[in-house]
Amino acid sequence: MAAELVSLSVPARGEYARTVRMAASELAVRLGMPYDDIEDVRMAADEAFVYACSRTGPAGTVVFTFEVTNDALTMCVGPIAADADAESPLDDAPGKYASFILEAVCDTFVVEKGDEGARLRMVKRASTDEE
Repeated sequence: MAAELVSLSVPARGEYARTVRMAASELAVRLGMPYDDIEDVRMAADEAFVYACSRTGPAGTVVFTFEVTNDALTMCVGPIAADADAESPLDDAPGKYASFILEAVCDTFVVEKGDEGARLRMVKRASTDEE
């Protein structure tokens, strides 16, 4: 399958966390991921959304871009503002906690810096129960 892109733009408010989790988990199901991997995807989407909301404020918007390929689900989340003196938007205590969780449940997790703020990029590779 060619890569498919799905974008979700939601207000940066907690009541949209379920929408984000459901979208992420449905895409993981489409890839045929086993239950534990689907739960990892849900947790990653939730943690990234909650952290992005904390850095954006309730009047802002959080954008999720999902890329679905034959063997992986990539989630990019942003924009995430960093303090002017911070090297990374994840340098504060909540950011370090978010980073800890995302590194644990994703195969790859990086912070991409850009002109409009940072983005969290998370990859969960499709596996089978036999692996």
